[in-house]
Amino acid sequence: MERLHTDLFDMECCKLCPRKCSVDRRAAGGSVKNGVCGQSEKIKIARAALHYWEEPCISGKNGSGAVFFSGCSLKCVFCQNREISAGGFGREISVERLGEIFLELQEKGAENINLVTPTHFIPQIRAALDLVREHLKLPIVYNSSGYENVESLKLLDGYIDIYLPDFKYADKGLAAELSKAGDYPECALSAIDEMVRQTAEKQSPEDCSSDGICSFDDRGMMRKGVIIRHLVLPGHIHNSQDVLKLLYERYNNTLYYSIMNQYTPPEDRMMLDALSKEHPELTRKLTKREYEKTIDYALSLGITKAFIQEGDTASESFIPPFDLEGVDL
Repeated sequence: MERLHTDLFDMECCKLCPRKCSVDRRAAGGSVKNGVCGQSEKIKIARAALHYWEEPCISGKNGSGAVFFSGCSLKCVFCQNREISAGGFGREISVERLGEIFLELQEKGAENINLVTPTHFIPQIRAALDLVREHLKLPIVYNSSGYENVESLKLLDGYIDIYLPDFKYADKGLAAELSKAGDYPECALSAIDEMVRQTAEKQSPEDCSSDGICSFDDRGMMRKGVIIRHLVLPGHIHNSQDVLKLLYERYNNTLYYSIMNQYTPPEDRMMLDALSKEHPELTRKLTKREYEKTIDYALSLGITKAFIQEGDTASESFIPPFDLEGVDL
């Protein structure tokens, strides 16, 4: 492993995400319980399978080869994947096994390798990719909350083809209230700047079809680029408008936006009761009017490269069963 940013490889004093907990994540005797992500140095995943519910240029007809990592550095009160983000579900695997999983997904016909919530395992992922680099021919997608440490992302320069970050909040107060991360806007913006830098530098004359910093093959599948996702939250469309304005003023139409209406209130009764007391607006779905106003605002800004969702997507399930599919040999 190349010794770049050596301190970021140190699981004895982890500083991978913006929390910079500095906790000991070593499997034996580590103070894991004190880390926000809740994970040891051992890779833990909950599912590795073909996934069909990403943007069309990511999923395609064959599905994206999604690897769902356990743990998360954010603490969103409305988390849709709480079972694995905070519930601890998943199975520990070795770096070697992770590399094998990448190749198995390729054999199944995956359009890409989609790393879902991977931040706290960046060194391990990089090591797994090094092991299989000469055999893996698929684009690598980094699918994250957007809450990233720029120095950690630099470890991935040359490893990631497509960045798929969220940008959840423009409002620091709302970020602190809903995700316990008041520094989210500044961290996410700096992270996306780095993602854009890496992607722009990767563009080359032989790319099939370039569109800003993004390129696509002849089937319309993205090969390189950045798609920024934003989930519109019920009762918070002003935050969504501020997010879109901030991003458009910075990036214009050099990348793609994905404006999502799929927010689904949690089914867990305890979570729902807690939300009803503190954030009652999050106990309902987004209204059609709220979403339409957000899209109209995006168009008024001049956003033309955007994926939008039609119909009642909140009635669909974008959350796969976390059943350890594809994890074991």
